[in-house]
Amino acid sequence: MGLKVVFMGTPEFAVATLDALVNSSHKVIAVVTTPDKPAGRGQKLQTSAVKQYAQENNIPVLQPDKMKDENFLEQLQNLDADIFIVVAFRMLPEQVWSLPYLGTINLHGSLLPQYRGAAPINWAIINGEKETGVTTFFIDKEIDTGLIIEQEKIKISPNETAGELHDRMMLIGGKVVIRTLDAMERRSIKPMPQSKYINSATKLKAAPKIFKETCKIDWSKEGQTIFNQIRGLSPYPAAWSILKAESSMVTKIFEAVFITEKHKYQPGKIITDNKTNLMVAVADGFVAIKTLQLEGKKKLSVEEFLRGFHGIENYKLE
Repeated sequence: MGLKVVFMGTPEFAVATLDALVNSSHKVIAVVTTPDKPAGRGQKLQTSAVKQYAQENNIPVLQPDKMKDENFLEQLQNLDADIFIVVAFRMLPEQVWSLPYLGTINLHGSLLPQYRGAAPINWAIINGEKETGVTTFFIDKEIDTGLIIEQEKIKISPNETAGELHDRMMLIGGKVVIRTLDAMERRSIKPMPQSKYINSATKLKAAPKIFKETCKIDWSKEGQTIFNQIRGLSPYPAAWSILKAESSMVTKIFEAVFITEKHKYQPGKIITDNKTNLMVAVADGFVAIKTLQLEGKKKLSVEEFLRGFHGIENYKLE
């Protein structure tokens, strides 16, 4: 038979789960996503990735400005869904998440209760974790604290970026959501409070929203910390620094390698052969930059950058 599902989400990350639902035994009866917004130089209305997918698959779309709007709540009520599925969406008021008789479940990009918050993929890599995962849980009154239904662990490779992990995680997440719904339909789930995953030795790590200052590199730190920051923010929003001499330029760094080596250079000192190698001195070695982007310019490999930028050895990064 399958369950009747209302799906709520916005970005590409959510589309993988929506696609898995559409190709499952469950029926997506409507999609809820953000209103279209003007974007770009022409300020043309831009639709979310979830809306685009829904339209291509003839799924009704709801785009409320306010989640507590009476007309929207009435529309939801009339859909008579068994369950709501939320992936990468906004915070829901109780009037919404309490509507379906089976409840509302959320897919989160971490092994809850670790990394509650808006940016779990980024923070897991920034903090140098070797493992993360995805969790389905029931939404309740607090953020990311509800009863856990399913989890799947995911190994993080030593050089993996947030973008690469995101792409793997969204596919695994879709499978975990289907597994969760199948179990709910069979009435075989055993939801567990998050307190069961916490003991006296557990140190909970948060995943707050990423701000511009979070992304600024401090070259006086150890190289592994900087390397993790770069890959944890790549490709978006990207770690950045100020390339400085007579003038200053914001420089985003997307890809780098950490080399452990003793030296006497000041942090931020640039060492280069002006051909293929651009290294920055850090506390315990060098960060070799592989891909970067000057403010207002294209993203370039280090080789492309050095061919077009002369006198880089007279600059420093700070």
